[in-house]
Amino acid sequence: MNARFTLLIAISLFISSVLNAQERTHATVSGRITDTKGIGIELVNIAISGQPGGTASEKSGLYSLEIASGKKTELLFSFIGFELKSETVFAKKGEKIILNVILKESSTDLPSVSIEDKQLRSTSLNRIDPKAAAVIPTLGGGIEALVKTMPGVSSNNELSSQYSVRGGNFDENLVYVNDFEVYRPFLIRAGQQEGLSFLNPDMVSSILFSAGGFDAVYGDKMSSVLDIQYKRPIKFGGSVNLSLLGGSFHLEGISKNEKLTYLLGVRQKSNQYVLSALETKGDYKPSFTDIQTNLNYQISKTLEVSFLGNLSLNSYVLQPTDRETDFGTINEAYRLKIYFEGQERDHFTNYMGAFSTTWKPSEDVKLKLMASGFQSIESENYDILGQYWIGQIDTDLGSDEFGGVLEAKGIGSYLNHARNQLEATVFNVEHRGSLLLAGDNYLQWGLKFQHEKIDDYINEWEMIDSSGYSVPRPPDSIGYTNPASQLPYPLMMNYRLQTNISMQSNRISGFIQKTWNFLTPQTDYIFSAGIRTQYWDFNKQWIVSPRATLSIKPDWENDFLFRFSAGAYHQPPFYRELRGLDGKLNENIKAQSSFQFLAGSDFNFTAWKRPFKFITEVYFKKLDNLIPYDIDNVRIRYYAENSASGYAAGIDFKVNGEFVKGADSWVSLSLLKTMEDIQDDFYWEYYNKEGATIIPGYTTDVVAIDSARIEPGMYPRPTDQRIMFNLFFQDYLPNNPTYKMHLNLVFGSGLPFGPPKSQKYLQTYRIPPYRRVDIGFSKQIKGENQSMSGFLKHFKSVWITAEVFNLLQFSNTVSYIWVTDVSGRKYAIPNYLTPRQINIKLAINF
Repeated sequence: MNARFTLLIAISLFISSVLNAQERTHATVSGRITDTKGIGIELVNIAISGQPGGTASEKSGLYSLEIASGKKTELLFSFIGFELKSETVFAKKGEKIILNVILKESSTDLPSVSIEDKQLRSTSLNRIDPKAAAVIPTLGGGIEALVKTMPGVSSNNELSSQYSVRGGNFDENLVYVNDFEVYRPFLIRAGQQEGLSFLNPDMVSSILFSAGGFDAVYGDKMSSVLDIQYKRPIKFGGSVNLSLLGGSFHLEGISKNEKLTYLLGVRQKSNQYVLSALETKGDYKPSFTDIQTNLNYQISKTLEVSFLGNLSLNSYVLQPTDRETDFGTINEAYRLKIYFEGQERDHFTNYMGAFSTTWKPSEDVKLKLMASGFQSIESENYDILGQYWIGQIDTDLGSDEFGGVLEAKGIGSYLNHARNQLEATVFNVEHRGSLLLAGDNYLQWGLKFQHEKIDDYINEWEMIDSSGYSVPRPPDSIGYTNPASQLPYPLMMNYRLQTNISMQSNRISGFIQKTWNFLTPQTDYIFSAGIRTQYWDFNKQWIVSPRATLSIKPDWENDFLFRFSAGAYHQPPFYRELRGLDGKLNENIKAQSSFQFLAGSDFNFTAWKRPFKFITEVYFKKLDNLIPYDIDNVRIRYYAENSASGYAAGIDFKVNGEFVKGADSWVSLSLLKTMEDIQDDFYWEYYNKEGATIIPGYTTDVVAIDSARIEPGMYPRPTDQRIMFNLFFQDYLPNNPTYKMHLNLVFGSGLPFGPPKSQKYLQTYRIPPYRRVDIGFSKQIKGENQSMSGFLKHFKSVWITAEVFNLLQFSNTVSYIWVTDVSGRKYAIPNYLTPRQINIKLAINF
């Protein structure tokens, strides 16, 4: 790994040095750059037209740059918020030219944006800059990588795009693209199978995210909403991105008559390079392909039609060979060695087509008719035999056998088999409308019909052979002499699930919401109130969800805004929640409920003469009719019964701004506690004559002489992550901003877990904290305002980036494999995530 790292860095530096190589100049141009008020401007980019590199102005606006002598040189001065300025100079050899420059502020029509931001600030939605998705150093990348850095959001798996929000699970998050809801795959068990998410960052123009307390216009989920809008191109352009993990390509443009706009995005990912570093060695052949298009056609000034299409082809093939994992403590360390036979073949194919028609009969009225269809065809097939042994490691530093295995503690085999197929089809028709009333008051409404069809065939089992005995161990028939009197003892599986389900259902949902603006000389008030409703014919349940938000903006010297939200968030089951651990559907299951109360504030302030925002939100969620579940990696297995109640409470903080001038960074901290109580989950404890609790496989004296009934009460939910800290930081070289650095730091406290098939009250162990640091170094080969000759003149910008994932080489645990010996003793062996790795990226925009 060290040799590969050194080679890649050397190649990157070599490319940069070649592209920056130029004839040594013998003239100097210098001066001061100011605004129209005469104030010096720091970090103005000064480039030589047709050449890479350049310099940047100092704090007072001073700059100095060497140029070629004996010819005309065009200098370009650019900075965010100011108009681009060009100056041409002619210098003799050794001449020192003084050139002072005045930059004018950009004049942009912003009234509509100001109104939108005012309304947005009054809600729980936060705007995220989609440009950061291209630079944040993470294995998965994409929009979800940005969402994971937001307050209230947690994710302990860099291989997956899934995330949990304020104590909810992956299925409790809403995702919209151009007002259409998108869905996640059903059969995915592990992050390495997941591939590409629906969201294509090359096509995104706007990201809005709410971690709770969102308005009634959004659907019936309990945790969060991610609202994505794709671009509306105004000219031809595109991009190409290549890396060791795959590549992407996109085109965008507009017709000559400016009526048709188009977006086309193609992505291909193969994380074979990443998976080859996991502890399970073998032949990994993952292939993930995604094609999307978005077309908009302006029929008239008041009528527009659009189409959003997606085709996703994902394949995951694995032929494992072996695995070696060390676990335990310093004083009691063990080593697991597994040799594999067999293979796994998974295929996930998704189709989506969505049409919408938007009619604006007047400036105040907007009517939208939408129709979409989604289909997922998934198959999961594997037969994998694992032969394992567990040995105790010699931890005596003075021993000649230090680090070796002293004795075998267990030996056995397991065989996993699956033939699973699922086909899900969702079709819906929806109408949405909005009306702008007097006084900037706003009315929104919607009505939706949805049809769902699910066909699910499951046949999976696991057999365990520990030290020559099948676990669980059936009675034997040794000693029988008469076959006629011999009782049949069939082979018992450790786990088996077989079912064949076909179901269809319909849903009708709607909402109405109004927003009032009350403006006084001392304080501005914005109040939104709405109500959602849904009926599902599968369980014959109507749900009603009232929601309201009040924002208060006092006329203080400091820019504060206070926000209060309350509402009901009911989540009717989808297919996953209906199917229990035994594979049967519960037709009487009801919607889960979350009654949320949220208070927050945001404070816009200036530090070091740069803008910042500090956001605080405190929340409490009362949870009823909960459906308990277990999480293994990214697979959620529901109990399919409304047997629990609970709560989630916490506080979130976020500070974002220009910690380095011109580069947005942010830091977030979340504190959370979420608990649940399952009905009738009492159990009995048994004690021997010494008063010790009898634990099978551990206690020597197993003769019970006393017992006690235990009521567990409240205990942590599977997503109870008490602390989550995220830092995304950007920096650059002060004298050469074409060199940039991007840092992503994550810390998350441990999540609860427990033995498989155990009661929920036993699942209170904690996975070790998740710790990860990813860093990227970028070099701009060509800038947007830089004229160059040769091949690079055809491109708007060119960047090359070197990334180091898991810089500090933390061994993060995503789940556990449990090994049981014949005495019933269980060993929890951690499944570790990815180690330190290197990635090289090339990003081209044209």
